[in-house]
Amino acid sequence: MNLPDYIARLPVITLYDPLAEVLGAAEDGLIDYSFADAVKLAGHACPTVAGAWLAVACGLEALYGDATPVRGDIAVALPEAVDEGVAGVIASVATLLTGAAAAGGFKGLGGQYGRRNLLSFGLREVSGIRLTRRDTGAAVDSVARLHKVAGDPRLGELLPNVILGTASAEESHLFRTLWQDRVERILTADRNEIVEISRINGAGRDGN
Repeated sequence: MNLPDYIARLPVITLYDPLAEVLGAAEDGLIDYSFADAVKLAGHACPTVAGAWLAVACGLEALYGDATPVRGDIAVALPEAVDEGVAGVIASVATLLTGAAAAGGFKGLGGQYGRRNLLSFGLREVSGIRLTRRDTGAAVDSVARLHKVAGDPRLGELLPNVILGTASAEESHLFRTLWQDRVERILTADRNEIVEISRINGAGRDGN
């Protein structure tokens, strides 16, 4: 699988998944997730996927500080309905990293490790993505301000022909290059400039 070169240079996110440890799926329950995993899940790399990745990553950092986030112990909420806009894409990235799932998620093992009903939609008071620690109740809203990394204006000119299949090989190549250039710039920008964190309930750098 040949992904754009910049993806391999992006930092990974390490999470502790107690279910993975119990079942022997990962030594000590520690699992590394890379942006490549999000690309494989979504089937593409776009600003929405990049923004969701950054929003969740920064939200987890705000909730846990230097501690390792606990996958499966985090609830996720979005303001949009599940079929509204790009909510489904954003939710899939959030689920990848947090384990939070809707009604079809894993129901648990011996009354523990459940992921079902930890993903909610349609909470209009939420800004961006709300992440809540189930152990402490600490919560943050994390918003990726994608407009701060503008795309090349030629993208809008090229897109119609690319979609219709009438673009030349050169135009298609240019479109892909410009598209991935924006995704890369989003993912490598100063996160403090791109992602806005609002502390909702007791969230601090120490996660307490």
